[in-house]
Amino acid sequence: MPVSFHRGAANSSAAPPVMRRIVVAGQPLHVTVRPGAGAGVPLLLVNGIGASLELLQPFVDELDPALDVIRFDVPGVGGSPLPARPYRFSGLCRLMARLLSALGYSRADVLGISWGGAVAQHFALVQSGRCRRLVLVSTATGGLMVPARPSVLARMVTSPQYWDPAQLLDAPDFYGGSADRVGALTHIGSRVGSTRGYFYQLAAVACWTSLPFLPLIRQPTLIVSGDDDPLIPLANARLMHSLIPHSRLHVFHGGHLGLVTEAHQAAPAISQFLAARAPVHGAFPRGDTSHAAGSGQAG
Repeated sequence: MPVSFHRGAANSSAAPPVMRRIVVAGQPLHVTVRPGAGAGVPLLLVNGIGASLELLQPFVDELDPALDVIRFDVPGVGGSPLPARPYRFSGLCRLMARLLSALGYSRADVLGISWGGAVAQHFALVQSGRCRRLVLVSTATGGLMVPARPSVLARMVTSPQYWDPAQLLDAPDFYGGSADRVGALTHIGSRVGSTRGYFYQLAAVACWTSLPFLPLIRQPTLIVSGDDDPLIPLANARLMHSLIPHSRLHVFHGGHLGLVTEAHQAAPAISQFLAARAPVHGAFPRGDTSHAAGSGQAG
């Protein structure tokens, strides 16, 4: 039976988020739903590695208040307990589809950031009927991607901060952009999961790549990237844009966590993309916009 969340009428300010613990296919999940107007397709957010759902609060606050916004902690992260065993993306995508059903939604727009962007790509392929539109933020194609600079890769390998989920968000220089704001924003109510859950996430993406199937993604897709991302260089966004048929590229001033630190830049472009009326033939025109072109809009 679908879990009931109150959905208020559309107004100038969004309703407060409703937090629940829901058991889906035997897995308890920490879930938050911000009710919107309740008339459209909800937005399902998939977070980055080691990050709890609270990290994205600044972005949610900047989104169109009419949107229903669903956030959840991946098993082993934040408020969701460890799964019984390690998982692959296909299993996680099935869990996400069942979560939508439990909440009473037949489909959703899906946004993934960083590690979550890889999950979102996989979801769009294997659960295509449950995904209307796709938003990929600060992400890449998995094991086969344009790597970070050698100096950044060396720090990632040698720094205990990168391998310890409790310290990961205390390393703002990994992220670029408004590095001085990362620490303050990422620890507002954020909860850290277990080290094992963190390594489950690493293992899930270790041998995964989306390169072979990106041309098969048929959903209208918005690719969002900062121009100062040390972890996932902008070239990765341009590569995905070249391979996903119905994609647009939006570049903003910011780093890897720009969705949070520069939410005022990213959220309007994403809200506009999600609200846009679909063309008669079902495909959005390809586009490439950036701050350099003087446009804050996508497409």
